[in-house]
Amino acid sequence: MTFTMQVKDEISKIEPNSIDALTELSAFIRFDGTISKDEILLTMENASVARRIYKLLKTLFNVKPNIMVRVQKRFRVKQIYMLSIKENVDDILEKLNIYKNKRKVLPEEFFLDSEEEVIAFLRGLFLATGSISNPQTTGYHLEFSIHTKTEAMYVVRLLKKVNVVSKILKRKTSYMVYVKSADMISDLLKMFNATNSMFFFEDIRIYRDHKNMVNRLNNCEIANQEKTIQTGLKQLEDIKYLQSHDLIPLLDERIQEVISYRLKYPETSYQELADIVSQETGKPVGKSGINHYFRKIKELVKKNQDKENQKKV
Repeated sequence: MTFTMQVKDEISKIEPNSIDALTELSAFIRFDGTISKDEILLTMENASVARRIYKLLKTLFNVKPNIMVRVQKRFRVKQIYMLSIKENVDDILEKLNIYKNKRKVLPEEFFLDSEEEVIAFLRGLFLATGSISNPQTTGYHLEFSIHTKTEAMYVVRLLKKVNVVSKILKRKTSYMVYVKSADMISDLLKMFNATNSMFFFEDIRIYRDHKNMVNRLNNCEIANQEKTIQTGLKQLEDIKYLQSHDLIPLLDERIQEVISYRLKYPETSYQELADIVSQETGKPVGKSGINHYFRKIKELVKKNQDKENQKKV
């Protein structure tokens, strides 16, 4: 079972109140239904969703849709559930605010009174055309497939009413309204009362965030280690230069002492070297002190190299 099917299966087990049921069914038929003069045909892949829509139609309009099951073998074998409504078609479409005077109403023309109705509408839309990526295998992504740009823009405005930011992408024959924010996807799952799916989503999200943080820390540690090694190698070059030019005696005893420890521990960081020198000599020195000593060494090397260059000129 895909994560989308898991979420839809959970939503389908929720009992809506009568107002939410009408709003949810209105969204489902508007975005999933194929409407002709005397028939509403609904097509879906999830058996739980098919049972829910059948029950809503029977409860709200006292109609019993004809149920057909087909096996689709394209790409993979799956069952397709089809509900055909031929009773009271005009009455159903009018009461669901999909048609007025036998003419399809644009989304702007019907009004959702409360946040609960907005959520019910979005829930019906998700059951009809929504999908959500499995957070275990891909990035965070929830989308709705919409027929027209006008309807897509309406869905964007509805999502904004519940503080969810979405975008529209044009496809060949439809429009995709999608959400990428993990926080907002989690909020939608909570609004849809898909509690188990939301907890699963959050668990995976926490695991992925923790894993990414560990990877960043490891990368940072590796970078710091490489920097420490490069710094140590450069300091060894400076020390060898001083040795070859018999300049070490010009430095004070404490710096000469630090030089001997750097030769002994070439790959240690400033802090590690400071700890070693402090412990073995009994003379406390900090990281900043070690840095100061090596600045003095670098200054002496540069001063002598400048003199050599002047002689060459």
